[in-house]
Amino acid sequence: MRILMMGGTRFIGVYLTKVLVEQGHEVVLFNRGNHPAPVEGVSQIQGDRKDADQLKEKLSGESFEAIFDNNGRELSDTQPLVEIFKDKVKHFVYVSSAGVYLKSAQMPHREGDAVDPNSRHKGKHHTEAYLAKSGIPWTSIRPVYIYGPENYNDLEAWFFDRIVRDRPLPIPGNGMYITQFGHIQDLAVAMAKILGNQTAIGKIYNISGDRYVTFNGLAMACASAVGKSPEDIKLVHYDPSLFDFGKRKAFPMRQQHFFADIYRAKTELDWQPQYDLVSGLKDSFQNDYLPSGRDQSEIDFSLDEEILGKI
Repeated sequence: MRILMMGGTRFIGVYLTKVLVEQGHEVVLFNRGNHPAPVEGVSQIQGDRKDADQLKEKLSGESFEAIFDNNGRELSDTQPLVEIFKDKVKHFVYVSSAGVYLKSAQMPHREGDAVDPNSRHKGKHHTEAYLAKSGIPWTSIRPVYIYGPENYNDLEAWFFDRIVRDRPLPIPGNGMYITQFGHIQDLAVAMAKILGNQTAIGKIYNISGDRYVTFNGLAMACASAVGKSPEDIKLVHYDPSLFDFGKRKAFPMRQQHFFADIYRAKTELDWQPQYDLVSGLKDSFQNDYLPSGRDQSEIDFSLDEEILGKI
């Protein structure tokens, strides 16, 4: 297939491009051109997707069988793209987020669950609703927390920063909130499996790891990945309501149960996560955290000190 990928030079796009090229697809990236293509020979079309006129000018003359929209956050990002290719592509795959789900007492989240109209990801749900009515053959995926080498969000790195320096880990609450991590390579493989799958058209799929973990358990898994005994790390639990951090982020994840059922993806996409949590965290630590020199970098622990000082 000739495939258009929006973005393609950061995290999801890098892994997905490599998987698609290995499978023999021709991949074309659309982005601002600030970063090189992740695979030699992959062509790039430079442009700003938020400029609808520019998008149509750059892409109207192109032909693709499938599109991966990895970085559309608002409906206005995606709608012009759909208008260009509505009757021209076999599959439009959209990267949404499990963050669209409404907080619930019944877990895990399943694809038909209610969404939160006030979520910071509401633009992604608006886009999903638009795709469902657009007539384009679409599929949406909802990852939970994505981790792995080249992650630009401080998720696993937040834990590594403290563990390698033998610092306490301030964990909100009692550390028993349950969450879920999915390795970036597993996500890319699942996305590639959507192509050519007629069952997937018009569907939403949760994509993540196949095990859930508490905040405490995640800290211990990160310790194992670093090569330290989980019993040797110091977890300090605190009540976040006693602090006013403003827009500062003291902990990298939402302080609630947040995990999703991936049964539909495993059965309908013939997909199975290959990374367990510790092996995935080792991959991130050994192939990104250490090579980047972050273990030797200056890290701002001022929020930690604020928490530890008050406790």
